[in-house]
Amino acid sequence: MDESNEIILQKSKRLTSVVWNYFERVRKADVCYAVCIQCNKKLSGSSNSGTTHLRNHLMRCLKRTNHDMSQLLTPKRRKKENPVTVATIGFDESEPKDGYIRPKFDQEQRRGDEVVLSRGGSGGGVGGGRFSQERSLVDLARMIILHGYPLSMVDHVGFKVFARNLQPLFEPVGNSTIEETCMEIYIREKQRVQHALSNLYGKINLSVEMWSSKDNANYVCLASHYIDEEWRLQRNVLNFITLDPSHTDDMLSEVIIRCLMEWSLETKLFAVTFDSFSVNDEIVMRIKDHMAQSSQVLINGQLFELRSAAHLLNAIVQDCLEAMRDVIQKIRGSVRYVKSSQSTQARFSEIAQLAGINSEKILVLDSLDIWNSTYEMLETVLEYKGAFCHLRDHDQEFDSSLTDEEWELTRSVTSYLKLVFEITADFSGNKCPTANVYFAEMCDIHIQLIEWCKNQDGFLSSLAAKMKVKFDEYWNKCSLVLAIAAILDPRFKMKLVEYYYSKIYGSTALDRIKEVSNGVKELLDAYSICSAIGDDSSFSGGSGLGRGGGMDSRDRLKGFDKFLHETSQNQNTTSDLDKYLSEPIFPRSGEFNILNYWKVHTPRYPVLSMMARDILGTPMSILGAADSAFNSGRPVVDESKSSLNPDIRQALFCAHDWLSAEAEVQPLSRQYAQAM
Repeated sequence: MDESNEIILQKSKRLTSVVWNYFERVRKADVCYAVCIQCNKKLSGSSNSGTTHLRNHLMRCLKRTNHDMSQLLTPKRRKKENPVTVATIGFDESEPKDGYIRPKFDQEQRRGDEVVLSRGGSGGGVGGGRFSQERSLVDLARMIILHGYPLSMVDHVGFKVFARNLQPLFEPVGNSTIEETCMEIYIREKQRVQHALSNLYGKINLSVEMWSSKDNANYVCLASHYIDEEWRLQRNVLNFITLDPSHTDDMLSEVIIRCLMEWSLETKLFAVTFDSFSVNDEIVMRIKDHMAQSSQVLINGQLFELRSAAHLLNAIVQDCLEAMRDVIQKIRGSVRYVKSSQSTQARFSEIAQLAGINSEKILVLDSLDIWNSTYEMLETVLEYKGAFCHLRDHDQEFDSSLTDEEWELTRSVTSYLKLVFEITADFSGNKCPTANVYFAEMCDIHIQLIEWCKNQDGFLSSLAAKMKVKFDEYWNKCSLVLAIAAILDPRFKMKLVEYYYSKIYGSTALDRIKEVSNGVKELLDAYSICSAIGDDSSFSGGSGLGRGGGMDSRDRLKGFDKFLHETSQNQNTTSDLDKYLSEPIFPRSGEFNILNYWKVHTPRYPVLSMMARDILGTPMSILGAADSAFNSGRPVVDESKSSLNPDIRQALFCAHDWLSAEAEVQPLSRQYAQAM
């Protein structure tokens, strides 16, 4: 064939198939050919021939030469299509020791919501390197873990077509293969988390949250909470354990102890926060006894056992909704009637205007599983009370009307819920929920419950009394930690405790304030003693070596160090706490980051800052996601996860949390959950 008569045609915009990136279209006389850039073979290039035969040739050609298709992009084509925006992450170009590439988020590459994909690297098989099936498999597994996709997606026809068109060399994998890869990632990430926890300077707190599934299986999620060396609040899911159907409440202590042993946290544990009020004292005592074998339980364990504030508020709300159950059912019937047809809605709007109601709120039925939707429905209905009363008097078909007494009851209970709703929203919206943010809010709840119990209406006062029983149980376990955390906020110190306790306790306030003062001093003494004798077994994992690096665990003069510290207390020495409390209160105006404050002031208050690190890192609420605070029941495992093997389910749940934190995105652990 005489090639001198061949003319290379400029590719038209109609040649949109990716196949044409690897062929030159040439014409000889009236015949069009497609010439393979890789092997120069000529195939039919007629527009009537389609591209299937070109794709089939390309697959054989590329496999024979083991080239990545992206290497064959012509410079002109690359320049035209740059930047690549198919992903939000780049990759480290160097080959990591653990055998897979970690995501790298480059802020300089961001352009609005668009992020340019980094495509460097010569030997790693990413982008410009040779294609790696193993690397692609790991990337796929990490994507599934990070975004909570079902493992079965690798068997979906749509995914297989997408993967084949994106990279023809990628070999499809089955469910078992992707499970194994996910498990390998979990093991590697677990080692990384273990290393971080083992090198942690301070104490670690543990949260315990129960989960369930639609098939009534039960799970327990255990997470660590702490403030790291850079004074950043950290949370890591440690275990997601499937409980045996024969599991009883007293076995919960065994589950927690096994977790502590697995992660070597017995000597590091500061406090445990439970989500439930059903945890009995025996469970906590078993954990304390186990800890006492290897470490010190501070100030007789007064700070050890805590309860989640969010779960307390949810329990109070459920009491309100249960007491209002019949009335709420009538309100739902009223809303359904108004929204039953467009004509009814139009007539209701006219009635509302005639009644002088100018509310812009829209009547919407609540969701039974999310209590804030019920609160919002009640609040909206109250604004339209006049219109509903008109319907009651003039519409014979309207049979869900409320009596005047029921309207008044609805107004009173909605006012109860308003405070709880606002405080819960504050908790769930806080991106850095250190322990100091809870004291004032829980004191406000306490004060209101006291007032509600005095209500002249017997129904409302008995409802308030029922709620206060639950609150008092919470307060007895958590009030000291809440108060100490507030004292460690330089904007408040002791003054906030004095302010609220005078409102709560009245004539006995001074005694209660003194209890808090003694508690914080006793706790600081414990930290001071351990700091003086260099006892890392109480603070940093039990190595026996002091923070100064020279103490042996068999030093017989440790008792002397303790004696020296105690006797020095009587020589008018000024403690960190005395110095801290004597200085002016920090201004409350403007933005304030308490962790930055203690990071900066650590040299000035070396012992008090150690205590602040552990206290402020205590989880006073267990919230996996912003919207979970309003869920009426336990979080529920998604069906696609509940059917998995317990080991792979735990691996996916934990690795998802770790990868989310590593990628510096907001944790999505509740992506595995749905409303119960």
